[in-house]
Amino acid sequence: MMEIIWQFGKRRYLLGRETLILGIVNVTPDSFSDGGQHNLPDAAFDHAAKLVREGAHILDIGGESTRPGGDAVPVQEELDRVIPVIERLAREFDVPISIDTTKTTVARAAIAAGAEIINDISGLRFEPELADLAAATQAGLILMHSLGDPNSLHHQPAVYDIFETILSGLEAAVADAVRRGVDRDAIVLDPGIGFGKTFEQNVALIADFGSLVGGIYDRPWLVGTSRKSFVGRLLNGAPVDQRLYGSLATATSAVIDGAHIVRVHDVAETVQTLRVIDALRASADPPD
Repeated sequence: MMEIIWQFGKRRYLLGRETLILGIVNVTPDSFSDGGQHNLPDAAFDHAAKLVREGAHILDIGGESTRPGGDAVPVQEELDRVIPVIERLAREFDVPISIDTTKTTVARAAIAAGAEIINDISGLRFEPELADLAAATQAGLILMHSLGDPNSLHHQPAVYDIFETILSGLEAAVADAVRRGVDRDAIVLDPGIGFGKTFEQNVALIADFGSLVGGIYDRPWLVGTSRKSFVGRLLNGAPVDQRLYGSLATATSAVIDGAHIVRVHDVAETVQTLRVIDALRASADPPD
């Protein structure tokens, strides 16, 4: 079992034996899964605190929905949503906070408020300056594969070889980040499940996640399938609030195939599932 370093700021993780769980906190009124449930600062903080108690290793705070058909959010509105939550969380918990944004202005304010990771769903395509900010602040940087502009992320023509498209796109993003001064050890890769991929491609990516891990083998891989529409389709049209077990199944499959980090809504259930999976993997591949 190959171990990979993820290092940023004062944090250093040796990944490969314990799967990191990144808990989702949507401070939005319109997210596909939990829109409006935590869109006020106090509710968002309470939800994030619950995820920490349940075992989340990282909190991912987002103030703009990336669901299909989601509306763009002005910078100031995004700041007003996320900054009070990040400030309070950073004061009260020693848990790394990730800011889920494509905007350098938002990321800069979030890091000043206490965030330590930038989660960019555009893979530096929208604002490459995010890499400059990550380099200057020694923030962690999650680069997700996607295609198209903010209005067409979920409506891209199907590509022929999705594995090669993802690997080449992310290698280019990593090279750009490193050229701008980001330490390669600070970077995590996300294939962007559900973003401009067909149903069949989403299933194939989870079924053969190991091909992604093997394609760029020296960086950690994050997988985010929680409650997504392809899971609902696999479950005969199950609505968002009935996709827990399908989400756990996809996360389990990806982790067995080499994923290092999972991004989820349901932290407690994922912690229990992956604690067992990690123990089984460790038993099958004991340290030398």
